[in-house]
Amino acid sequence: MFVIILNVILCIRPIHSVWACVRSCPANCVCTQERSCSVLCDRAGLTQIPTEFPCEAYSINLDKNSIKFLSERAFGTLPSLKSLSLNHNNISFITPGAFKGLASLIELKMAHNEYIRYLHTRTFISLKRLIRLDLADCNLYNIPDRIFIELPALQELFCFQNNFRRIPGAIREMENLTHIYLEKNKIEAVAYNSLLGLTRLKYLNLQDNRINVIHDRAFQDCQQMEYLYLNDNFISDFPENSFDGLKHLKMLNIGGNLLRNVSNTWFRDQLELEVLYLDRNRISYIEEGAFENLTSLVSLHLNSNNLTTLPFSVFQPVYFLGRLYLFRNPWECDCRIEWLKEWMENYRLVRDIPCTSPSSVAGLDLTDVYFERTAEDFCLDPKELNVTSYRPFPTGEIQSTTENKFNSLISKLLLQKGLSEEVVNTTEAFSNTTFLNGLTNKVSLGLGECHVKIIYIFTILLLIA
Repeated sequence: MFVIILNVILCIRPIHSVWACVRSCPANCVCTQERSCSVLCDRAGLTQIPTEFPCEAYSINLDKNSIKFLSERAFGTLPSLKSLSLNHNNISFITPGAFKGLASLIELKMAHNEYIRYLHTRTFISLKRLIRLDLADCNLYNIPDRIFIELPALQELFCFQNNFRRIPGAIREMENLTHIYLEKNKIEAVAYNSLLGLTRLKYLNLQDNRINVIHDRAFQDCQQMEYLYLNDNFISDFPENSFDGLKHLKMLNIGGNLLRNVSNTWFRDQLELEVLYLDRNRISYIEEGAFENLTSLVSLHLNSNNLTTLPFSVFQPVYFLGRLYLFRNPWECDCRIEWLKEWMENYRLVRDIPCTSPSSVAGLDLTDVYFERTAEDFCLDPKELNVTSYRPFPTGEIQSTTENKFNSLISKLLLQKGLSEEVVNTTEAFSNTTFLNGLTNKVSLGLGECHVKIIYIFTILLLIA
């Protein structure tokens, strides 16, 4: 009997909760029991915040409306609200204290509001439990330095695709921040104090900005960093101790910059680094020892640079890595990279290394290059062809023009003898016979193609005579 009564009591509460959630549901919205009480007002054509929400609301979705203004206590008092989304609206002004009454809020999304250009220092007052804040793709040029002072629990900050010219000072000393997204802004430098006090930061994305300067020890407080994106900027060099202390770094992306060399001082502390992107730079030289401490590396991207060789002495310490990307470089396929050919054949973890030189192997993939050896088993570089003998003209266009001139000369000589078009055609056909081919082959052994043309002319003149 007691079990039956208990089951009745347990069933009454959810039914009441569902009824309460639906009873206070705003017009044009849908309220469901998902996650206690979810209020779905997205795409509802709203121009302002509804005046009343269910007190039990756990999440509110107001995405893709035309809301322009948030007044003080815009949502009333909602003690159970954990998630609030205002993405894709026309919000232009947020009154200080607009989110008062939302003491339990964990996630606030306001991305894609292009008219938000200014935020008051007290915009987010009372959101002491907020963990995730999304301000991506607004039109912010800056935010007040003390705007996050009352957000002690903040861990994830999304501010990508705005107009910041510097890393916001507001993030300094935010010791609980673990993820910061600042890609696609207009940031020009990472100053020595830009990331001050971010002792728990694990993920920092600064890709696709205008960064041209990284100050000395700019990342010194970020000892827990695991993922760092600095790709697609204008960085031409790093201070020698830029990444010192980042011992837990697992992925570093510095591709798409203006680097010309790789220093052996950059990666001294990265014993746990697994993926390194150096692609799409202008790298032509890698200092010996540059990779010697990267004992955990499984993927190295060096494609799309100006590398002509990769000495084994530079690469030897990470000989065991999983993937090596080297395509789109002007490789000189000589004995200096014979070791790489052997490694490619043995492990099959590298491919697509087209040779640029020597000319005898230009256009071939390194895997197709044969290295001859001396009697003492020393490697011999592929020979540089005699371009004059084998390819008398630097371009097909010039060669074609020269052939046209010879053909024109032959035609004029034939016309002077009063030969018909039929004889000319017969002569052209005759020029392809075994006799002339044999003659051509013999002559071409010691003469260029131009000399062969001359032999043709004299042969034809003899036939005509």
